Amino acid sequence: MSKTPEEIIRSEIIALKAYHVPEAAGMVKLDAMENPYRLPADVQSGIGALAAGAELNRYPDPDAARLKARLREALAIPPGMDLLLGNGSDEIIQMLTMAAARPGAVVLGLEPSFVMFRMIATFCGVRFVGVPLKSGFTLDADRMLAAIAEHQPALVFIAYPNNPTGNLFDEAAITRIIEAAPGMVVVDEAYHAFAGKTFMPRLADYPNLLVMRTLSKSGLAGLRLGLLAGAGAWLGHVDKVRLPYNVNVLTQLVAEKVLQHQELLAQQAAAIKTERTRLFEGLKRIPGVQPFPSDANFILFKTGKAEQVFNGLRQRGVLIKNLHGAHPSLADCLRVTVGTPEEDTRFLDVLKETVNANRL
Repeated sequence: MSKTPEEIIRSEIIALKAYHVPEAAGMVKLDAMENPYRLPADVQSGIGALAAGAELNRYPDPDAARLKARLREALAIPPGMDLLLGNGSDEIIQMLTMAAARPGAVVLGLEPSFVMFRMIATFCGVRFVGVPLKSGFTLDADRMLAAIAEHQPALVFIAYPNNPTGNLFDEAAITRIIEAAPGMVVVDEAYHAFAGKTFMPRLADYPNLLVMRTLSKSGLAGLRLGLLAGAGAWLGHVDKVRLPYNVNVLTQLVAEKVLQHQELLAQQAAAIKTERTRLFEGLKRIPGVQPFPSDANFILFKTGKAEQVFNGLRQRGVLIKNLHGAHPSLADCLRVTVGTPEEDTRFLDVLKETVNANRL
């Protein structure tokens, strides 16, 4: 007699909740940290011509050599460092964790932070240890160093700026962590375009340091392209668990094309940072709402009755992220992506209406 799924599937997988992506059709979509600006018509036309001429009947370049060359130039990858590409940074996190998944291995991270660090460790059968942030979402360096000494992690993830809190951690504290860690330390710079600070130039200083980026926040979320930069001594082994042809033909062609327009991407990032300031000030003016400073393209804010506010916004056609219940320190917290001026004005108006309706 065949067994039930519960008798076959690992118990920790059964206990998980799948990552939920809500339906957003017809909504002002401010829940996923996407760049709200589309590419100009002339760039779109160029992409269309590339797509029309793409050899879709052939597998893509398995090494994505031309794209890597463009990324090295556009992202100022230090000489001598290797590059590993993934189908989004999620796949890179998975490759890193799989490669380090020896029996008894530990993945160490901060909490609250990017949920996929913990989830992918669980997928790979690796124990995840989360170190709580201090009040105000600052990094507790002493507690991190104690956790490193106790658990000797194979892999440490640090989001810089952090998601979902939006803040940059103290650079000196991160340096102490890199120096103390016995294994790989991955600094996830997904929001680098809006923060302006990076550990990329320090790769040569620390052999165990790896820097992860994504193009998703720079207007290319639909391409699903992530990258990891660091010493070949590490990346050469991590590359062994990469599935063949993981970066498809269209992603390679389009990303290479768009990266030729660095000034356009910089202009869009600057517009988002300007709008971030306006959105933050608008949130501060709403009674009962407490926004937290952000170096990313989103703002975390706290408000009473967060569940009711989230549902009220959704009923009024605005979708943001509900973080209430995700972690004790995120109680009554919601996260809004910085949108266009029109989207943000609509969000602020609807938020005021919703807050007043719930009498916060």
